[in-house]
Amino acid sequence: MRVTPYTEGMVAPEDVIAQIPFSVPKSGGELERERREAAEAVPRTFDERVAAGDSVSVRLGRFFDRLDSAAVAGDTLGVGRILQVSRVTAQPSQMQYVLDDAQRSALRTAAQAAAREVIPRGMLDPAELSSVLTDIIYVRSPDRPERTRPIDQLLTSRDFYAESVLYLPPGFPPDGQDLLRMILIFHLEYSLVPNIVATEVGRNAARSSVPLTKSDVLQGEAIVRAADPIGPETLERLDAYSSALREAGMLESEEPLAVALLGASLLTFMLLSIFGLLLFFSRPQVYQNYRWLTLLWLLTATYFLAAYGMQRADLPSEWLPIAFVALPVAVLWDTRMSLLLVLILAAITGTLAPFSSYGTVLVVMGGGAAAAMSVRAVRRRSETWVSIAIIAGTASLVSLAWSLSTSEPLIGFAQSSIAIIGNATVSALLAVGFLWVFELFTGITTDQTLLEWADPTRPLLRRLSMEAPGTYAHTINVANLAEAGAAEVGANGLLCRVGVLYHDIGKMLKPHYFVENQPDGRNPHDKLKPETSAAIVREHVTEGIRLAEEGKVPDVVVDFIRQHHGMQRIGFFYQKAREESGADVDPARFTYPGPKPQSKETAIVMLADSCESAARAMRDPTPDRVRELINMVVESKVADGQLDESPLTLGEIARVKSQFVKILGGVVHRRIEYPETRHLTKQSEAGDPGTPTDEEGVGSSTGRPTATAEASDETDGGEASADTSTESRKD
Repeated sequence: MRVTPYTEGMVAPEDVIAQIPFSVPKSGGELERERREAAEAVPRTFDERVAAGDSVSVRLGRFFDRLDSAAVAGDTLGVGRILQVSRVTAQPSQMQYVLDDAQRSALRTAAQAAAREVIPRGMLDPAELSSVLTDIIYVRSPDRPERTRPIDQLLTSRDFYAESVLYLPPGFPPDGQDLLRMILIFHLEYSLVPNIVATEVGRNAARSSVPLTKSDVLQGEAIVRAADPIGPETLERLDAYSSALREAGMLESEEPLAVALLGASLLTFMLLSIFGLLLFFSRPQVYQNYRWLTLLWLLTATYFLAAYGMQRADLPSEWLPIAFVALPVAVLWDTRMSLLLVLILAAITGTLAPFSSYGTVLVVMGGGAAAAMSVRAVRRRSETWVSIAIIAGTASLVSLAWSLSTSEPLIGFAQSSIAIIGNATVSALLAVGFLWVFELFTGITTDQTLLEWADPTRPLLRRLSMEAPGTYAHTINVANLAEAGAAEVGANGLLCRVGVLYHDIGKMLKPHYFVENQPDGRNPHDKLKPETSAAIVREHVTEGIRLAEEGKVPDVVVDFIRQHHGMQRIGFFYQKAREESGADVDPARFTYPGPKPQSKETAIVMLADSCESAARAMRDPTPDRVRELINMVVESKVADGQLDESPLTLGEIARVKSQFVKILGGVVHRRIEYPETRHLTKQSEAGDPGTPTDEEGVGSSTGRPTATAEASDETDGGEASADTSTESRKD
């Protein structure tokens, strides 16, 4: 048996007669509405407090007994205190009713009579009465069976106060009536109190009694006649008939289901292809790393597996873990890539039958987009709760807007918000918890990890600051310089800063062989052969790599140790060796192991390292001289081919130099001489002219040029200044 597929608005080409009996189920919205209406039709249940009137009367009696005692004793202050304790604010004109025995007795009689006679008639809180949606309520009493009471027979506190005034003697002044109301307000007890448990039991029973089907179709009954239009109700009956035949195994073919499955698969493939093509054109390196592709596939598969599990567990769509996908992609790669993946997954989600609501697609889209962009506001893992708040707030606002636009009850929005907040919390915490695993798997170092490695209390940085303080100070200056240059050309400034912090850690093994760690001016290179001095200088790179690997420093940071000198020649020692032993000198022994800088960041650090060292050695710095020095250092690097393998363009190099001039011009400017220290500065200026001014020299105890050993190991780009200082030291 086969059922022709129909759509709303079509005209039936033939009669469709039911071959088996079946029921037409209600939609989820219809069932929810009818259950809500059934629950609202159940009268609320109240418990009757039979002794409430007598209890109020007894309390009033005690109150007036205290007033009588104080009034008879003439204790006006005592009367005032009693009224104050009972929160009765009596005006001076009302105090006479309390102090006068006859009028006080009239107040007592009226108050107690009203309590005994009015309260037992059935009195409840006005707020409770306003929430009653039916014409009656159920009343339970301890000594009587449950009964109904019409709401028009019930009293509120307002009715009680109005009737209590009638118990006063005729002509009792209005001030006295107001005083009676204030006394009763403090002592009031309601005789009817809501029984929430009993009310909910009745309402749950009413909800359960709502049938799941809206109608039954008998065998042989016409579902639709030929030439009749197909409306929504007819389409529901046809769909129900198809489902009944399928469950009974009476459908001739499942071709429509297979075709639908094929179409859904094709649609999913096309949507994912959009994401794949964007990666191919904008991030081709993703396809060159199978680990990156594997992680993207795993995150996508996890999302759809979670969606399948939610369908089986009948969980609301607000629990779709889109943030678990968006956050790692945004942190490991970038916000744009994460945002596109979120939009693609949201579109695919809308094609899945359990989540086909447009509201679901919007909530997934809003929450995922918020997760992708929240990483810009979160730099540290400790700020994860900020990201959670952004995700939950955005998704809740989208849900609220959808509820208002579709006139859905706000109680549904409240339930959705609870699920959204729970989902944002769980997904974000899981994403952050697994992030270190994702970093390890992909080999990507995130900004959060870089910030952790920038902590000065890290063991390697602490050792560097203690064992080679001059190198550490130089490192901080270069880090500021490199970060500014990177920001100018759109490179990763944080990566530059962290890379600089570790680029010279190899110096702390032999710190006194480098100029910045020689405060007393003694140079151990004066007693060494050029080959030995060059080996020590080269060693700070190889040993730095070893220390970094032992300390588990990320590879992307270790690259700065390898590349910050490129493959430059240690020129001074090389020239000195040639002078001592002739031209037969192996250049490899006087060349850094390299490689040359492979990224913008390592290239900028090479330039910043050399420029800062050369500028620091200037004796009379002026803006023009600083600019000339930086141009000379950078041009020497370019001419030597050290930047040939980096993606840094000439235009970007010019912008980096401009930043260097701006910063170094303010750092190495000439200082004012103070009178009390002028004798020290004069002595320094008149000292040994052999003190080095170049970025690589260490200085010698003699005036010989051999002391200009490049022991601060900075690059040959500053050798021009080294040569200048050498000439100034010639006797």
